[in-house]
Amino acid sequence: MTEPKFTPTPAASPAGAEHRLASFADYLDAQRLVDRMSDEGFPVEHVRIIGDGVRTVEQVTGRMTRGRAAVAGASGGAWFGLLFGLLFAVFTVSAAWLWVLFGSLLIGAVWGAVFGFVAHWSTLGRRDFSSVMTLRAQRYDVYVDASHASAATRYHQLD
Repeated sequence: MTEPKFTPTPAASPAGAEHRLASFADYLDAQRLVDRMSDEGFPVEHVRIIGDGVRTVEQVTGRMTRGRAAVAGASGGAWFGLLFGLLFAVFTVSAAWLWVLFGSLLIGAVWGAVFGFVAHWSTLGRRDFSSVMTLRAQRYDVYVDASHASAATRYHQLD
């Protein structure tokens, strides 16, 4: 865990109506400060956490093959088929609703696998990996409205 960089003299925000209370390298540290202020009774509706220096980070999760693309498509298609099966099953009578549900799930899985396979095949090997993309900031500043700056500083100095 990183130590918070406390700014004892509040810095004005670009809008001019807020003061920076603290700056953190990690979002969870900024969140902990606001949570602590809330626990101590500070009106946190006057607080903002602002990320500065936002960048995208793409975490590669593995190699993507045509088989994996088909399996991923099948699982998505199965959920889609299940949704339609539930909608159709509402209008069926007796035990036929179970067959409608199972049939829709199966059809969705098959078509999902086909579309997943074809979608990956059509890239011609230009993207043979799977990944998850997130946004991260270099710094997280905790700002408070100017009208509550002195009270926020007192709450923050209780640490």
